[in-house]
Amino acid sequence: MSKGTPPSGVGKVSLVGAGPGDPQLLTRAALARLRRADLVLFDALVSAETVALARRARRFPVGKRAGRPSMRQEAINALMIRAARRGQRVVRLKGGDPFVFGRGGEEALALRAAGVPFEVIPGVSASIAAPALAGIPVTHRGVASAFAVVSGHAPAAYEPVIDSMRPGAMTLVMLMAVGAQQEIATALVTRGWPPATSAALIFGASRADGDTWTGTLAALARGDGPPPEDRPGTLVIGDVVRLRAALTDEDEVPGFQGSRVLGF
Repeated sequence: MSKGTPPSGVGKVSLVGAGPGDPQLLTRAALARLRRADLVLFDALVSAETVALARRARRFPVGKRAGRPSMRQEAINALMIRAARRGQRVVRLKGGDPFVFGRGGEEALALRAAGVPFEVIPGVSASIAAPALAGIPVTHRGVASAFAVVSGHAPAAYEPVIDSMRPGAMTLVMLMAVGAQQEIATALVTRGWPPATSAALIFGASRADGDTWTGTLAALARGDGPPPEDRPGTLVIGDVVRLRAALTDEDEVPGFQGSRVLGF
């Protein structure tokens, strides 16, 4: 048995959050697990630079992207369980945080049911990091005292949430919403949100090629927002979007500007 390899039967799975993309935003615990891993199963939105930190591990993509063939969740669970039972240190690497729309809870339940030791290493969620890196605080005194994080991939996911909200009462942050931006904006306006409510779509948060579109719900509802793109995007709706002009060097004009503006 080579040095550092766990004996058979005592493997472990680490459900690790990779953050919004930039490896500098990994936690120290996440970096340590990657460096010690024997096997890394990583999602589609995890950056290549982050995956490369697991130098000694076998690395396999198992991510799911809308409209593309992908590995079934049951198969991913089986891979983790089999490798851990063989004594391997497994890292299940997920974009953002494992328990924020990452199916981490499902995987943890599967591991527990199989009697496989596991741990959760939280990550910086894009729901907070993407707006912050674009100069948009999700809460701000006198502007917004709360925020809601919602999946925007289907009406069944977001409509019950917006139905329960008073229009404009809090900042709305929506993940997986780029393709449904027009439908979401229309649904909000129909439910009483002012058409002039500020909105932003943030692409590639924390990455060098990141950029941000700003406008209004009315523009999104008309279809004047950015075209759906094959890269991660975060939709932010609320008056806090207006703070971007004061916190960055960008002019407050509709359209695209850079997003990698704070720090880094």
